[in-house]
Parts: sequence; C-alpha cells; structure tokens
Amino acid sequence: MTESCPPGLMISAPASGTGKTTVMLGLLRALAEDGLAVQPFKSGPDYIDPAFHRAACGRASFNLDTWAMGPELFGAIASQAKGADICVAEGSMGLFDGVATRGLSGFGASAETAARMGWPVVLVLDVGGQAQSAAATALGFARYDPGCRVAGVILNRVASPRHERLTRLGMERAGLPVLGALPRRGDLTLPERHLGLIQSVEHADLEAAIAGYAAFLRAHVDLVALRALVRNAAAVGAGALPRPPAQRIALAQDAAFSFTYPHVLTGWQQAGAEIMPFSPLADEAPDPNADLVWLPGGYPELHAGRIASADRFMSGLRAHAQTRPVHGECGGYMVLGAGLVDKNGLRHAMAGLLGLVTSYETRKLHLGYRRAVLENAMPGHVAGACLRGHEFHYSTILEQPDTPLACVADADGTTVPETGSRRGFVTGTFFHLIAAEAP
Repeated sequence: MTESCPPGLMISAPASGTGKTTVMLGLLRALAEDGLAVQPFKSGPDYIDPAFHRAACGRASFNLDTWAMGPELFGAIASQAKGADICVAEGSMGLFDGVATRGLSGFGASAETAARMGWPVVLVLDVGGQAQSAAATALGFARYDPGCRVAGVILNRVASPRHERLTRLGMERAGLPVLGALPRRGDLTLPERHLGLIQSVEHADLEAAIAGYAAFLRAHVDLVALRALVRNAAAVGAGALPRPPAQRIALAQDAAFSFTYPHVLTGWQQAGAEIMPFSPLADEAPDPNADLVWLPGGYPELHAGRIASADRFMSGLRAHAQTRPVHGECGGYMVLGAGLVDKNGLRHAMAGLLGLVTSYETRKLHLGYRRAVLENAMPGHVAGACLRGHEFHYSTILEQPDTPLACVADADGTTVPETGSRRGFVTGTFFHLIAAEAP
C-alpha cells in the first residue's frame, strides 16, 4: 500500500549559515497568509527547527530522515501531510551532506529526502563576497546528482543593485532561474547558542520576527514563480508511527526539557496514549497515576540550580521510580544521574536514580547518528532490539557506574562510549530515539 502527499518543494543550501531557515520561516508564513494549508518538514535529525516551523504556519512539522527511518516509517510521517495544500521542507547542513558510509537506510542527506519525495530543490545562496562566481557553485550543485533537481536559487545577502545584476548574469549563463534576491540585513539572524538556534519558546518576540521574515520575502522573492516550481510528491510506502511505551505517560515539558521528535509524540497520541505534561522547572511532580515518566532532552545544564532545588519534582520522580519505569534522553538522562557540573564548575545534585555524573565545565561536542543494540530492556523496547537515534550535546561523562543499557555505535559502525544506563526501573540514553529497526 502506498500513500501520496500534497505537492511540495525543499529549501536547501550549499552549507549551514546561509539563511535557509530565515527563508523557510518567511515562506511558511507568507503561504499561510495567502490562505494555504502548509505542511512543513525538516530533513535530518534537527531537534529545534520544527518548533519554529509550527510557529510560522500553525501546523506541526515532522522530521524526515533517510538514514534513521525505514521506508514504512518514512511513509507514515509523510502521510501526516494529508489535508494540506502544499508541503515545504527545510534541509539540514548542505544539500548533499550526510554520513560517510551507507547504512541500512541510506546516507541521510537532504538530497536523498528530496529525491525520495520527488520534490524540487530551491537553493539559498549566500553571495556575499562574490558575484558571477556564485553561479559556478549553484551549477555544481545542480549537476552533482541527477536524481536531485535544483529548480532555482534565492540569492541572499546581496550588497547592492550592481551586485545583484552581476550575480543574476552569472545565473542566467548557468541556466538557473533566480527566484529572488535578499538584501543584506543583520537583523534577520535568529539568536543562537551552543546547540544551534535558541528554542522557539525562548525567542523574545518570535511572532514579530516571523511576520518580518514574511514581509521581507514578499518584497524580494517571486512567490508566484516559486509556487510554480512545486511538484506532486512521489508515492511512498504506508506504515505506522512509533507505538507508545505505556498508556499514561508523564512527559516533562518546559525550557529545560523540550527535545522530543514530533513523529514520536504523534504516534503515541494516535495510538491512544495519554500524554500528561508537567514542568520540573515549575517544581511540578509527575502525575502519580502515570505508568511511565519520560524526561526528554533539552538544556538542563542552563537550569541545573533550579532543577536541583525542585523538591516536589524530585520527590515525585523518586517515588515513581520505586515501582514503575522512568526513562531519560540526553538532558533528561543527565537529570536522572547523581550530579551535573555546570559551566562554572559547580556540581548540582540531581535525582540520584542513576549513578551518572556529567560535566558541562569543559565542553566537548558529541554529535552524530547512533545505532543502539539494547543489552537491557527499556520502555517500549525489549533487550536485543536495534534502535536508531541522534546524539548532540557538549557534556562529558565523569562517572557511569551502572549497567550499560546498550552497545552503541555511530553511523559508520564505530563504537561510542555513551552506552546509556539501567538501574532498577530507571533507564537513560544520550541519544534521542528516532526509530526502531524492523526485526
């Protein structure tokens, strides 16, 4: 059985930092203002951008990932676009950037997502410091992979009318349509921190910013020509979203606990699970009637003092763990441990449900896809199950005395030391779960 999606396109770029997120948010809002139901997607494992997408067009955004997802899950996520008029996807990093070796499901590059969905690509080019030479870059991207169609370009950070004219001449020679030229404006940059953009809930005035992006695009991009590039999506295999690990799930949700993949939560809810949100930062305890407490990732290192002093939260969490399962991902895993050392070297006592001690004092990047073979069961998955996920943090493990949860490797098959932990009813991983491999 196959499913088809509404027509769509992908916004991508030669590299990170070229302005594709600004273009994406402005385009989502402009299309929504024109009365279209817009379904956003994010290619790759990015945790933060989908929340910005939702703020821009009012519809939940989902990650599509050709490395981490099998065809059935990929199709199930694509089918969430039912009822939309148009799909717009945002790429990750550069258009062709993926993992070094091919895993069971592919490289994971944005070009693969676009090719699988049949979407044309609009390339956002930072033309600062060049003019006609930008066309050589664009032409290389257009010819690099015949399976990925680059249908047009948007020029970003254009310095002057003369700069725009020269750059357009180069694109004309290369045979690439120019859909717009965005003048250089420093106020269009979204705030960032160590894991990329700040979270959408932390933006001081996100609504005004997105409205400004939409007005900027309307003034400088040919939206009629851009919409004319949209193509019907390819048929994809129908499947199911992830099943819930319990019926009643107490889910931590606030500025310290915010990173859960949208397709995971949607799958839980569509299967009838009851999601019971609570805020550790507000010192709320998980619902005592919950079957499972789930602490997602986020930024606990920025709120370690408040979390450590949240007595009701800690007491409720510990009481639950005596008889029922608790699971933490990345930041949630750190909070389940014995201690967290902040950037100033101050150690904060955490829940103590695991012996894990982590430090953010000396930052070290841990980044990439993860494939985990469970050595012990965790909520929703039995020992021996193979899981795929993504790890992205700067914290270092100082102590990890508990039973390892899994044998974990990167996308190339190289073993990594972040095995996760298990103690009693409590489990945790540094990777964010995306999908389980089919048995």
